[in-house]
Amino acid sequence: MTHSSSALPPDPLLQETLAPTPAERLRRRVAGHKGLLFGGVVLGLLTIVALFAPLIAPHDPYAQNLMGRMQPPVFLDGTWEHILGTDHLGRDYLSRLIYGARISLLIGTVAALISGTIGTILGVSAGYFGGRVDAVVTFLINVRLALPVVLVALAVVALLGGSLTVVICVLGFLLWDRFAVVMRTSTLQVRNRDYVTAAQAIGGSTPRVILSEIMPNILNNLIVVITLEMAHAILLEAVLSFLGLGVQPPTPSWGLMVAEGKNMMLFEPWLVLIPGAVLFVLVLAINLLGDGLRDVTAPEGRN
Repeated sequence: MTHSSSALPPDPLLQETLAPTPAERLRRRVAGHKGLLFGGVVLGLLTIVALFAPLIAPHDPYAQNLMGRMQPPVFLDGTWEHILGTDHLGRDYLSRLIYGARISLLIGTVAALISGTIGTILGVSAGYFGGRVDAVVTFLINVRLALPVVLVALAVVALLGGSLTVVICVLGFLLWDRFAVVMRTSTLQVRNRDYVTAAQAIGGSTPRVILSEIMPNILNNLIVVITLEMAHAILLEAVLSFLGLGVQPPTPSWGLMVAEGKNMMLFEPWLVLIPGAVLFVLVLAINLLGDGLRDVTAPEGRN
């Protein structure tokens, strides 16, 4: 009599040993997300360029040479001395582009941190406490949404004068509404979960419950909003600088470089296309990085 061979039941201990660790699963999700990798690499390279601008820039971005102005880039029969040519004052375009990365990243990062702090405090407070606190925060959000960002920024900067500090403060205090809306909604979704109720039942203080139970579970939403508002702030700075109310010359700014080259756009389009293309790539990289971080850190993707 022959006995049919049957597979042995799986060993739970062996399966647990062979199962990938959370860090390994995270690494696989990151490695398989092309948008996250592209955005991270591009943003990382631009950050390195901005940090080490004095070592990378081939020339002084402020040095003028009227005898060598409007030289074309090397790909338009220019010289290797000025790889991306020179502007209307003879300043090296590549050097100004490199130093301009500092301005854009500084404004985007600091403005996003300021607005994120304000919006997160208001949104989490409204979602956690509810009642009158929620009503007051909702009223503030509605007031803020009724004010057009660009017009208010133009008016304030025109009143106070354009400078790097003024632009950062104006953008930081104008872009908090999206943080507040998203954080309020996210907090409402988690404030009645079992782990929050348990933390309250054992006597956890309100700051402790918010910081240890609520914030970790809404952090991925906050990351996405930070990247969106960082890109938004960079674009608004470029708009203000283009209109002459942002960063003032001779400080290198991509928006200011576009403004300075617009009069020669029909004859020397590279004066506008080069800073415009770099600005586009930076904003695209930030948005792709934010979307990728949301995907790999979402709770449904952690299993």
